[in-house]
Amino acid sequence: MPPWLEALLATLALPQFGLSTVFVVAFVSATLLPLGSEPVVLGLVKLNPELFWPAVLVATAGNTLGGMVTYWMGYGAERAYEKIALHTPEAQALRWLRRLGPKACLLAWLPVVGDPLCAVAGWLRLAFWPCALYMAIGKFARYLTMTGGLLWIFPGAWSFG
Repeated sequence: MPPWLEALLATLALPQFGLSTVFVVAFVSATLLPLGSEPVVLGLVKLNPELFWPAVLVATAGNTLGGMVTYWMGYGAERAYEKIALHTPEAQALRWLRRLGPKACLLAWLPVVGDPLCAVAGWLRLAFWPCALYMAIGKFARYLTMTGGLLWIFPGAWSFG
């Protein structure tokens, strides 16, 4: 690994930078940008095992806040669409989401469909705070399962030293 990359990884792994890096990456990965935050969480925890719970909680908070921003993006997009088209599309997926309501946001952790799901929840004007709560529950379960599971399955495979 190039020395500059090792230095960057070492700096980002420091507790004072590591948790903020986890937050930013988790936040950005919850938008419609294709980015995964699990490698960052896992890397920090491997370098600083005592940060397991703080990393999982910070990643959950960042990812949930990112999902909430995506919700509001969907809400705004729907309002703009309504002004232009003057009608609401009634596709089967939209009816399913309306029927499930905010509980559908439990699935916000899923790859590929999770982040657009947050936008559609905003589009449908589902209740914001229940959606945020369900997003947080689903995302917490994902980070806890992914980070804990990967550390358990591959205890020594993630060494950077």
